[in-house]
Amino acid sequence: MQESLSYVMVTPYTVAKSRIGGVLARLLSQVDLELVGAQMFAPDEAFAKEYAATLRSQNMSSDSVTLLADYAETRLVPSGGRRHRTLLLLFKGVKPCEKLAKICGHIFPEHIGDESLTGETIRDTYADLIIDTDTAQVNYFEPAVMTPRTQKWADKDLALFSSYLDGEENIINNVEYDDPSKIERTLVIIKPDNWQYASSRPGSIIDMFSRTGLRIIGIKVHRFTLEQALDFYGPVEAALKSKLAPVFGKKAKETLEKEFSLSLSERTEKALVETFGVEYAYDQFAQIVGFMSGMKPGDPADRCKPVKCMILIYEGIDAVKKIRDVLGPTDPLKAPGGTVRREFGSNVMVNTAHASDSPESVARESAIVEVNENTLKSIIDGQLGQ
Repeated sequence: MQESLSYVMVTPYTVAKSRIGGVLARLLSQVDLELVGAQMFAPDEAFAKEYAATLRSQNMSSDSVTLLADYAETRLVPSGGRRHRTLLLLFKGVKPCEKLAKICGHIFPEHIGDESLTGETIRDTYADLIIDTDTAQVNYFEPAVMTPRTQKWADKDLALFSSYLDGEENIINNVEYDDPSKIERTLVIIKPDNWQYASSRPGSIIDMFSRTGLRIIGIKVHRFTLEQALDFYGPVEAALKSKLAPVFGKKAKETLEKEFSLSLSERTEKALVETFGVEYAYDQFAQIVGFMSGMKPGDPADRCKPVKCMILIYEGIDAVKKIRDVLGPTDPLKAPGGTVRREFGSNVMVNTAHASDSPESVARESAIVEVNENTLKSIIDGQLGQ
């Protein structure tokens, strides 16, 4: 069957309440669709008005249309002179609108008692609809997420998103801090091992990072090229050579001595360090590059198996340290309980996530993965044939 594209928009309130992880966990684990794009954006009044207009033109129940359209016009707009962080997630697959609408859940304009809610859908868990039982007036409405119910309207909305995102920055700068010198940014990569099959893991990892109190100001789905992976992990190559070459050069010497019942000189051990040891260290480096990009150095292009990761930019006081504390040390077996790597990591390479270790690393790594650029608009345009 033909694959189509649809979206889930996570509202500013849900983003501000650090519920992105919970929403994403539900979506990734309960629908057989591929997450192909993600972008944080900050709607202006013109976008909110046009989006509300598309909602009102859809063939839905009038009460639901009114609730959603009014919400778009009043809650997606800037307030206090500030535009608000909103997250757009793109999913591709067969019947994406039907599947996403099911997991996002319905909007019930009538009063629903607390005991009637099951928590089965995203809106059951994160949305609020409070109605005055005497007047039947809506006192408060927060849908948590927005998603179209038909492909026709998905395409119309996606065209609007494409037009709006053209020229929009991928990093949201919407807060002025009292002391900007105390504010850091850091980069996190949710690695390919989390995307091998439908799983709540990426969302759960984001949820664990949310305990830092830091703000997510940028997000993108990324596929490393071989060149990017070589550049990104370049400093690791020298570290592996320094750490592993002497160890495995010595092991090679001991193995040869045992196998052939002879004693080898220090000169021979040095030669083994500089040959076998260095080659072993480079092989470990090549495996890291292959793990992150789907292709090892020297492999023919047709052996490339593209892999996916997610890049997030966090902002706040002591951002680098706070994220790394929650992440845990490189070796998951040495990580304290309650850290991301202890919870989800397997070994020093398949350790579930990366986080920059210094502001200098943030700048270098951000440039390599092009955090200021996002392919979301081009994905939409490619699907709509624009």
